Amino acid sequence: MLSHLLISSIFSCVISSMINTGLPTRALFRDRVEQATLKAGRKGMLVPVLFIDLDRFKEINDTLGHEIGDQLLKQVAERLQSTIREGDTVARFGGDEFTALLEGVTSADIVSKRAASIMEALDKVFEIGKHSLYVTASVGIAVYPTDTGDINKLFRAADTAMYQSKGAGGNTYRFFTPEMADLSCGALS
Repeated sequence: MLSHLLISSIFSCVISSMINTGLPTRALFRDRVEQATLKAGRKGMLVPVLFIDLDRFKEINDTLGHEIGDQLLKQVAERLQSTIREGDTVARFGGDEFTALLEGVTSADIVSKRAASIMEALDKVFEIGKHSLYVTASVGIAVYPTDTGDINKLFRAADTAMYQSKGAGGNTYRFFTPEMADLSCGALS
């Protein structure tokens, strides 16, 4: 009985995430990254993973309520989807955090341009009911195989770079660097 309740609860969370934004979940995103790294290895391509965290979302949610927050997340999801190419993936990783997988990439310059287009798309006003909302994003980028060949480490690297973006005041993107890993390890000491 307990395992049935646990499975039911997990299933509800997965479905809720997809219903709220219409985006793939974390598990599906991970699967797509795994497939992309296999293809990239054969073709000598890069696989950038972007972690996208909305700046000040908690403030909006706390001030205007969860219903407005949910509507904002839907609109953010739509804008993120409009910035990617066919074959790329945007997913909701949890809360106000999204991820993007860019495929067929050959250089960091391309990744920079794509990250800038994501930030530009989010830089426009969101109209929700009688509210005109402005949000920005902190974006962290890690690239397979340049930064790591391990998917778990790739996700941690993108997350670390995202927190560096937040630490710089938000509304920016950062590529992962080995020095960031040293800084985050030092913070844990």
